[in-house]
Amino acid sequence: MTRIRMILAALIVLVLAAGVGVLFHQHRQNAEIEQARTEAVDAASEQALAMLAYDYTGVDEQLAAAADGLTGDFKDEYTALVGDVIAPAAKEKSLTVQVTVQGAAIVSAEPDTATVLLFLNQITTSSDAPEAASSGSRVRMSMEKADGRWLTNNLEPI
Repeated sequence: MTRIRMILAALIVLVLAAGVGVLFHQHRQNAEIEQARTEAVDAASEQALAMLAYDYTGVDEQLAAAADGLTGDFKDEYTALVGDVIAPAAKEKSLTVQVTVQGAAIVSAEPDTATVLLFLNQITTSSDAPEAASSGSRVRMSMEKADGRWLTNNLEPI
């Protein structure tokens, strides 16, 4: 009888230990996701400003520096777009674009990936339209964490 009680007690201890292990793992996972949510929103906001705001006098340097925060095929696509379209047009039309992030929200997050929705306000001036033109836009940014940094792997206007 006492042997059965000892076996039952040992089983109960094992089940409780397993339960504590599962709860600890879930807690740690939730903490990592919460940290990812905060970090990804901050990184996406900073990266949107770097990618979308420029002055025609330094557009090449400004947008090339923004490419440092990109990754994957998106980095190549962005670099080509800047070199082939954006920089030449900015210089030709003396474009200046100022961007502010009006709001940001997490769409989804995991410890190393996140999708962020940004609400932006852009103010544009050019030689053709010297009066500032303001426009609002929304973008969805896909972020991934690599070597401790959050990098943009896609930006999609919505």
